[in-house]
Amino acid sequence: MQTNTIYKICTEEEWAKARQTGTYKGSQADLSDGFIHFSTGPQAAETVRKHFAGQADLVLISFRAEDLGPALKWEPSRGGALFPHLYAELPASLARSVVPLPLGDDGHIFPDMDD
Repeated sequence: MQTNTIYKICTEEEWAKARQTGTYKGSQADLSDGFIHFSTGPQAAETVRKHFAGQADLVLISFRAEDLGPALKWEPSRGGALFPHLYAELPASLARSVVPLPLGDDGHIFPDMDD
């Protein structure tokens, strides 16, 4: 499912560096895979559970999918769901919002999100 708003989850430190340099080049996992991983609103909580469980320094960054241009591809994951992948560096200036993902008793606490 392709949506207008997509989300990047990364550490506060990674995003602070991106804001300082103007470009997010990706996490270690992104660099290993050759693209920057994003999630849709409905996919984000599962992404955090699978890849960031218990990590306290995360931020959720929203982007408009159309702002990322043709380097954004929607590709199937292991379960067949389509995930947005960016095959380029990410200009930090395209972020629409950046919010912390605090840890609660049952995992990370998400804000209201666009689907």
